[in-house]
Amino acid sequence: MTALLEVKDLVKHFPIKGGILRRTVDKVHAVDGISFDLASGETMGVVGESGCGKSTMGRCILRLLEPTSGEVKFEGKSVTGAGKEELRAFARDMQIIFQDPYASLNPRMTVNHIIGEALTIHKLTSNAREYDDRIVQLLETVGLNADHMRRYPHEFSGGQRQRIGIARALAVSPKLIICDEAVSALDVSIQAQVINLLEDLRDQFKLSYVFIAHDLSVVEHISHRVAVMYLGRIVEIAPAKALYTDPKHPYTEALLSAVPIPDPSVKRKRIPLQGDVPSPINPPAGCHFHTRCPIAQKGLCDRERPELKKTGEGHWVSCHLRG
Repeated sequence: MTALLEVKDLVKHFPIKGGILRRTVDKVHAVDGISFDLASGETMGVVGESGCGKSTMGRCILRLLEPTSGEVKFEGKSVTGAGKEELRAFARDMQIIFQDPYASLNPRMTVNHIIGEALTIHKLTSNAREYDDRIVQLLETVGLNADHMRRYPHEFSGGQRQRIGIARALAVSPKLIICDEAVSALDVSIQAQVINLLEDLRDQFKLSYVFIAHDLSVVEHISHRVAVMYLGRIVEIAPAKALYTDPKHPYTEALLSAVPIPDPSVKRKRIPLQGDVPSPINPPAGCHFHTRCPIAQKGLCDRERPELKKTGEGHWVSCHLRG
């Protein structure tokens, strides 16, 4: 069975320019060799600290940012090698929901124009009535009313704005949606509503998600599998239940140890990490995590890059000492 999305050795480096001639003097290793597959109807959660490359990875998959190297395939067709017209065709199948509902909607456009822009670009409606009917249908699908279509973004709450962003992504009937921190700017109660909506839409329209977030409890709720990123690399991929009950990588263990537990009778041992995240301009040699890892071995972890290796059913870990 062919995967819906295939990402292989994806790399994105941002050049740093300096001097009078503005020459490239260094580079930021934002994404440093990422590989994974995504099946149709599956949700892949992606977690990690701020600055680990999660959002950059999502934008590179859609070619909103040009990858430095590597390959992205959608339904077996190359996205990274696609021309302008091919990318427009891919845009119908791959959409994104942005993090900030306040910044991602044009304040000068009414809701019907925000949602309907893609309908016009891809010529998906043939007349004004069909256009309006489609907008109303999309608004009702995400829990908004038909009379909202003539309003401007500033007239809505944060949760309502994110629903507009979801409706915009759904307008072209995509197969894959990149959810780039789609609920992190919302209140906790609103987060739950939006997560439930995304799950319902996934089942209703047979969608696949790459769900990027830093809140591990949110990712656990919606994801089939979870990928943990650190400094531009994936350090562990596993089914959600396996990752949360039996993490293999020391970094994953540390992240999970920091998640609050509602039950005060349940005690969890905290695993504090030493120091700060190294600069992505000059990442450590070998395993990027070795400078903060409590079990790192000198001469091994600081020299050799660990490869993702299988440790169980669908469970992969990038660690010399685990697995």
